[in-house]
Amino acid sequence: MIGVFVGSLLGAMGLGMPIAFALLVSSVVLMFFLGIFDSQIVAQNLITGADNFPLMAIPFFMLAGELMNAGGLSRRIVEMAMTMVGHIRGGLGYVAIIASVLFASLSGSAVADTAALGAILIPMMAKSGYEVNRSSGLIAAGGIIAPIIPPSIGFIIFGVASGVSITKLFMAGIVPGLLLAVGLTVTWAIVARKEKVKVQPRKSLKEILISIRKGIWALFLPVIIIGGLKGGLFTPTEAAVVAAVYALFVGLVIYRELKVKDLFRVFVHAGKMTSVVMFLVAAALVSSWLITVANLPNEVISLLEPFMEHPLLLLIAINLLVILIGTAMDMTPTILILTPVLMPVVEHAGIDPVYFGVLFILNNAIGLLTPPVGTVLNVMCGISKISMEDMMKGVWPFLLVEIIVLVLLIVFPSIVTVPLEWLT
Repeated sequence: MIGVFVGSLLGAMGLGMPIAFALLVSSVVLMFFLGIFDSQIVAQNLITGADNFPLMAIPFFMLAGELMNAGGLSRRIVEMAMTMVGHIRGGLGYVAIIASVLFASLSGSAVADTAALGAILIPMMAKSGYEVNRSSGLIAAGGIIAPIIPPSIGFIIFGVASGVSITKLFMAGIVPGLLLAVGLTVTWAIVARKEKVKVQPRKSLKEILISIRKGIWALFLPVIIIGGLKGGLFTPTEAAVVAAVYALFVGLVIYRELKVKDLFRVFVHAGKMTSVVMFLVAAALVSSWLITVANLPNEVISLLEPFMEHPLLLLIAINLLVILIGTAMDMTPTILILTPVLMPVVEHAGIDPVYFGVLFILNNAIGLLTPPVGTVLNVMCGISKISMEDMMKGVWPFLLVEIIVLVLLIVFPSIVTVPLEWLT
């Protein structure tokens, strides 16, 4: 059964079929194999898959990201970081890391954050003499902080597929996301010593205060989202609506960079991005239903039975599997296909599902940096106009440190569970 499903999925992908359609094809093949094919079942599960209230957070967070870029919030975050650390050797790299964390707390999409930050910083870094490969690698590695720090689209999808509290997942991702930023900072401090670059002049206290005043409206957004979630003022879906309305208000009324005539273009672009993700979610949930009907989770539990009494070994085995799959499949389909298979295994072994969710999403985020499919890598190659080979030369030190952070979280679960207990 597993061979039929995986073989048909990989075969359809190998023919160049988009992943959403490949998932539908593999589902139909599995239905024929089980002798239960019915086109109404496919249609019904497609509609049911998309008709899910928590999934409404995805279009609103994507819209919030588009509004922030068009309304000047993203640019002001970069400018604020520049005034604070731009004068340090390798300062633009530290700007990229700080901005990555702030961008992550605003939109939750690795691809969107990487594209926005790369478009702003890569020309500046190239002009200042930074090596393009290394700069691109740093920004790409910083981009995958977005699925870990709330609001994370990855956590929303995992929460919907697994039934785990999305709010708890958001809170559990804060410390690991900051750990990734610390790891990137240390790594950049080491590799930046080789950079022969122009150092930005130190800004005066007055200039720093002015940049903070200009960027303070952008900084309020993550405070509102995280504070509202922790205080129980709104759900993750409602937080997404708050983020979109806030970004719209600041862009139109406060900064006045967003014009009414721009709104149609912004909404259409956000709608296109949302449609791709939502169709993928709907198609994958057809597969999830069939995986449950075919009793594949119990088959996987029996295969992994020797590891059940050793949760650490089980987590290592699962994460090695996810890393391998992440090299060939994008983040969203991986989450949607593997979650219904792995969650019964994790619960049977007595592993905290929220803790596992953080490991799982981090591992999938790392997959965005692994060739040949790595979406973030491909986005940065397009922005920087470099080859995938050059991109890998620049990203590998940062990719390595992010894998080290993943290993630390596996070995020391308290890094996730202790802050989660306090925050929730």
